[in-house]
Amino acid sequence: MIAPPNLSADVLVWGGGTGGIAAALQAARGGAATLLLTPGGWLGGMVSSAGVCCPDGNELSPWQTGLWGALLRELQREQPGGLDHNWVSCFGYRPERAEAILRRWLGAEANLTWWPGCRLLAVHRQGDRITEVLLQRGEDAITLQPQLVIDGSDRGDLLALADVPFRLGWEAREQWQEPSAPPQVALANDPFFQSQPVQSPTWVVVGQLTQDRPPNQESPRGSDLPVLAEPFSGASEAFGLARTITYGRLPGGLVMLNWPLHGNDWHHGLARAFVGDPQDLDPSLAAAMRDHSDQFATALEAASDGWLVRGAAFPTAAEALQGQLQGQEALALMPYWREGRRLVGLEVVVEQQLLPQGPGAQIAALPMNAAGATTAIAVGNYANDHHYPGPDWSLAPKSCPWGGRWSGTPFAVPYGALVSATVVNLLAADKNVSVSHMANGATRLQPLVLNLGQAAGQAAALCLITGRLPAELPVRQLQQALIEDAQAPAGVVPLWDTPWHHPQWRQRQRAVLDDPSRLDQNGCLTGDTIALDPHQAPVERGEQLWRGQLRGDAATGYFLDVDGATWPLITLEPALHHWLQQGGEGRAVALIGCANPWGPWLRVSRLAAS
Repeated sequence: MIAPPNLSADVLVWGGGTGGIAAALQAARGGAATLLLTPGGWLGGMVSSAGVCCPDGNELSPWQTGLWGALLRELQREQPGGLDHNWVSCFGYRPERAEAILRRWLGAEANLTWWPGCRLLAVHRQGDRITEVLLQRGEDAITLQPQLVIDGSDRGDLLALADVPFRLGWEAREQWQEPSAPPQVALANDPFFQSQPVQSPTWVVVGQLTQDRPPNQESPRGSDLPVLAEPFSGASEAFGLARTITYGRLPGGLVMLNWPLHGNDWHHGLARAFVGDPQDLDPSLAAAMRDHSDQFATALEAASDGWLVRGAAFPTAAEALQGQLQGQEALALMPYWREGRRLVGLEVVVEQQLLPQGPGAQIAALPMNAAGATTAIAVGNYANDHHYPGPDWSLAPKSCPWGGRWSGTPFAVPYGALVSATVVNLLAADKNVSVSHMANGATRLQPLVLNLGQAAGQAAALCLITGRLPAELPVRQLQQALIEDAQAPAGVVPLWDTPWHHPQWRQRQRAVLDDPSRLDQNGCLTGDTIALDPHQAPVERGEQLWRGQLRGDAATGYFLDVDGATWPLITLEPALHHWLQQGGEGRAVALIGCANPWGPWLRVSRLAAS
């Protein structure tokens, strides 16, 4: 037998998830020789190959930072027709568009090498250190000797292969006193928890609308309520067929079918996803998930009277490995995993750390260390959302009205959630970071995962530069590098009143790091009132001038009467949010924004010049 070649790698990233590409990019941008290994031929995980192209969370402009903000702005510039196409999100794009952007970013980094189509054969450890990674690439078996390793996979594949301690599934309320967690007696005796060990995944399937409006309907929202075939008969009960279909509408009339209510979430035999080789998905489970989504698309087609047909967005797996970005497949290249193995890290994020600090508060408390400094390295704001069969799981509320809509209150993830407690040269960078099962419902979304991956990659690069292990890295050094990043500056603390584009954004982030007590419970910087001009916000593709009569208030929502029609108004910009709060029932206004008839709403960003 010929011995495999031995190669050195400063940073090895195993992935195929959204966090994996983010970690690899940032490590390379930080100067580290980085090798990204993916099992498939696409890079982006949730944001592309899994087809979840209507991102949730971090939608407000203060949270549009880091690699998430950079990707969003590239999509806004490049996606024909803009991003206002659906009602589940303020953004919708075609999967190949995001994949093309990620590949362009990757190709610009001389320090970054990507090997698609890889399989991990073994991960060897000596004591508390990963020393070798053996992989299969084509016909070659290759042994790598990385200095630092990052698991950027959806299901925590490398954690299991390296025999690294991880958590999987539910924890009892008694463990961390999480308000939404089940008590130990329920976990022990209710068969639901054995049959549903993790949140339900979805194998996204795409459809294609043959016209903007449903047949015989004057509104793109429709008003009918047909019954779908079993087992999907309840899918359209809550919102009607048209709203069910356009929930995830994308540019060009493509629709993302990722429907939790009696739709194509998959609830059966999920324990099989975490046995055997961690990289493999049980073939019968994979086939059942794909077939279920295919049947859901068929049921919607049959009920839509020709309005919806099967879409084409993905290449086959073989075509993807050949580099193709477009194809005729309706099913995504991989499942959308909401949860997998979760690292046992230096810190664990639990539900209470995501919730507002008290009545009237609009942010969670910052994570702090014993010295009184914050350890925050990324901001999320998703409301918390768990997918299981049956009624919605009751969760502690963490949302508030803002800008004419409801938004999740923000929280910060500490650096210790990325760092293994037992393996000194291992970081996590996707849904596999150190969080509880309950907290995972708010930390698993595309925007935050991109920025968690960015933080992991930046930490790896800094460790190599300074000769430190991840647990030894001064958190302030990492925070500073993220804020000052030249290509994708990333916010580490939740400042509600400071959008990413404000000239004082970096200064104000640093001010909170210098003195965390200055961040009040509403996310404002005490002693420093910021100047916000409602006439100032970045120009966007597809925006228009809208003149009309303003109605409503913060409690009931805002509306604009325009030429006999009434549009709900929303904004993602703090300056316009504060301007709207000042009221002025019936006043004539001129606003700049983008129309979304599938919302339906006008997403406005600024006042027009007088």
